[in-house]
Amino acid sequence: MRIIFRYLTRQVIVSMLAVTGVLLLVFMSGRFIKYLADAAQGKLAGDVLFMIMAYRFPGFLELILPLGLFIGILLAYGRMYLESEMTVLFACGVSDRQVLTQTMVSSLVVMLIVGAMSLWITPWGMQKVEDIINEQRQATEFEMLSPGRFQSLSSGSRVTYTEALSEDKQQLIGVFIAEFGEDGSGLSLTTAESGSQFVDEDTGSRFLVLENGQRFQGAPGRLDYTVTTFDAYGLKILGPESVREKSDEEAIPTLELMRSDDPELRALFHWRVSLPLIVPIVTLLAVRLSRVNPRQGRFFHLLPAMMIYIVYLGLLIVARDALAKGDVPEWLGLAWVHVLFLAIGLWLQYGSDWRRRRKLEKEGAAHA
Repeated sequence: MRIIFRYLTRQVIVSMLAVTGVLLLVFMSGRFIKYLADAAQGKLAGDVLFMIMAYRFPGFLELILPLGLFIGILLAYGRMYLESEMTVLFACGVSDRQVLTQTMVSSLVVMLIVGAMSLWITPWGMQKVEDIINEQRQATEFEMLSPGRFQSLSSGSRVTYTEALSEDKQQLIGVFIAEFGEDGSGLSLTTAESGSQFVDEDTGSRFLVLENGQRFQGAPGRLDYTVTTFDAYGLKILGPESVREKSDEEAIPTLELMRSDDPELRALFHWRVSLPLIVPIVTLLAVRLSRVNPRQGRFFHLLPAMMIYIVYLGLLIVARDALAKGDVPEWLGLAWVHVLFLAIGLWLQYGSDWRRRRKLEKEGAAHA
């Protein structure tokens, strides 16, 4: 019997890991493209992208892992029903309840992982991401420059290009700068062989000192450009942008959410607690929904099952928004959604047995 249960567990875990891996690749790729676009615009340095994705990984996993388990059970057990493996197991004395119990044991591990990520690891990771982004906001234009790329800096009024950087990243080689006037009418173009950063010790102001270049200044469409040749020319580098005073709610520790009286933060606390509770309930649903007739096809049962999961997650989101607005009492929170789908799972799992038992009792009473 242990061999059978290990086989069932292995089938579920392998399917869950495969589905989770694919979903993670899809969702993380989309987020990485967004960060890559920010890096191309000079908002983020390229060397922090993978660090940000690593810190955000738990946040993706806490949402995808329950779905991966749900689909993994559907695929694994659905295949076993189609290939009559479940029929053989039932003929050998394995009951529906034993299959459900063994699957619940496997889901308990997933539940603990999701709970740890939701309550502790994800907020810690989001705080790290926020720290990195704030550090990037405080970086000067010089520190954000990358060779071989036009970058829009100074709130879009200055476009800078450099051919290369020295090995210590303190010297620019082949510099081009286009800058609009304050009223947006004038345009100045500056080229230089090299450039470096200078910091005024008295004021703390930073300047980009260009060497051996030319500056063209005028208005587009007119011929009265002013051309200046220089040996050294200084451009002031803007200081850091203002850092957000309000932290991202996702980065707030769970203990702080518990102590808060803010309805939105309390709703977020209920949401974090709800994520691990999803796991055993979707396991109960998936075990029953995985039953399929061999004539129906391998993926026939996936569509209604996915609709149930989408409705479940959608109701949780609606309940969270209602709780944040104060439309739902906090003692009720998101629990009513879990209770509803727990009742649906129990009815799907045991409803047919209960109806069969009632029918037999009625037939027995009629014969008596």
